[in-house]
Amino acid sequence: MAEDRIRQFKNFGKDSQELRRRRNDAAVELRKSRKDEQLAKRRNIDMDEMKELSKDCVRTSPTSLMENNAQISFITLGKIHGDIFSGDAKQEFIACQTARKILSRERNPPIDSIIQSGIVPKCIQLLKSPNFDTQFEAAWIVTNIASGSSVQTNYIIQQGAVDPLIELLRSKHPHLVEQAVWALGNIAGDGPRLRDMLINKGIVPPLISLSKSQGSPTFLRNIAWTISNLCRGKQPSPPVEATRQLLTALGRLISLDDVEIISDACWALSYLTDGPNEKIEEVLKANVLSRIAQLLNSTEYTIITPCLRTIGNIVTGNDMQTDSVLAAGPVLQTLGRLLQSPKPNISKEAAWAISNITAGTISQINAVIKGGLVPILINVIHNGDLRARKEAVWALTNITSGGTVEHIVYLCQNGVIPAFCALFKCKESRSIMVAMDGLENILKGAANVGELDKIQEALEECGGLDALEQLQHHENETIFSKAYCFIEKYFNEDVDPHVADMLPAISENTGNFELNVPPPPKAGFDI
Repeated sequence: MAEDRIRQFKNFGKDSQELRRRRNDAAVELRKSRKDEQLAKRRNIDMDEMKELSKDCVRTSPTSLMENNAQISFITLGKIHGDIFSGDAKQEFIACQTARKILSRERNPPIDSIIQSGIVPKCIQLLKSPNFDTQFEAAWIVTNIASGSSVQTNYIIQQGAVDPLIELLRSKHPHLVEQAVWALGNIAGDGPRLRDMLINKGIVPPLISLSKSQGSPTFLRNIAWTISNLCRGKQPSPPVEATRQLLTALGRLISLDDVEIISDACWALSYLTDGPNEKIEEVLKANVLSRIAQLLNSTEYTIITPCLRTIGNIVTGNDMQTDSVLAAGPVLQTLGRLLQSPKPNISKEAAWAISNITAGTISQINAVIKGGLVPILINVIHNGDLRARKEAVWALTNITSGGTVEHIVYLCQNGVIPAFCALFKCKESRSIMVAMDGLENILKGAANVGELDKIQEALEECGGLDALEQLQHHENETIFSKAYCFIEKYFNEDVDPHVADMLPAISENTGNFELNVPPPPKAGFDI
């Protein structure tokens, strides 16, 4: 009962769900802060052709190479058009092969030139050719056109490419099936509209069947990548029934040993857990969490990153979903190790995941503390990348907001006050405000158990009071107003009188810091 009272007060009317959900803004920022780790579209490049082109580049200047390619394309396209409409099976094959080489050899493939030549509708017709080699070349052409812009991808859709490509998924020729999977993956990667169109046209059942096959690693890589594109997108999310079916395939794919297959399958799971609790629950029902927790210990960053994103997404869910992560294995210990990663993005996302856990229940906060993560988070604030520091301060402030007095005392004994004060000098306004919130929670707790003087002394000793005084002149109005109120409440003799005239009217309730808490531990706030 005492814990309930503490949480109810310290969370300022917000339950753990609301506290955790406000971290979704950080999730968006994490995605926008760098290029997408996994490309949505891929061009099928003929490496032998590229080697020949590289040799040409050594002998030829870039300008003359571009001019020669343009001239060759102009001359060749006319011949391709004549051959592909000749009605002769051999000439059709040669025409498709030549067009495919143009699209797979050049660094900037002339997709528009191929479209404008008028041969694409015929290429799509040839996806049904009785000649396997011609089918394969035609599918390769469609794949590389679909790797282009949305306009180019939509053109092949308008010409009827989808149905024959899905039909090719049932072909007896593995290379042809793989090329069709690749083409469909590019189409799915264009966005939710085309993704859902493929799902509605029946791509999922044959794709799931193919995922069970004993194909080559390359083949299964394309399967995993295409499935990941079918799981992408939130506006709208893919249909629930489709994702339920795809989850069965993903469960098998993440059990394999190939790094690329696992990586793409884990990215798919990260997309499926990015959203409301209902989406998260579907993934948990698929019994993939223990494997994700295991893969979090991988030495491959291409696997760690999507696994970390998936774990981070799940702990934005409800308390039971967060508990399922903590029960899946030594996840907290792994997160502690990843917090110290030399890769800034890994450290940042580990701190983000922990911040969602510390926004949860008392037992979840206990788990973070018992896992030894607090000293590591404090070290991140002092020495980490700016983006990781932003997430670490959230993790610690959440403990001061939703934890017990004992938790706050523990933070103080481990140096959280100097860490918060160190952030007062950073250039990121949001981090300053979050650190001030954390420090404010500490001061409230200390004041109401009669140990405010210890926190005041600690603030002065680490230079925090000087930093707060400087914040009274901060360009951000919220920060300088908050700093003024802060000093007025706890260090009223040090208020800058010039700042008072600049402040808007302050409510009488500002700084009402009463707490209904049990006595602190015997050690109190000795820090």
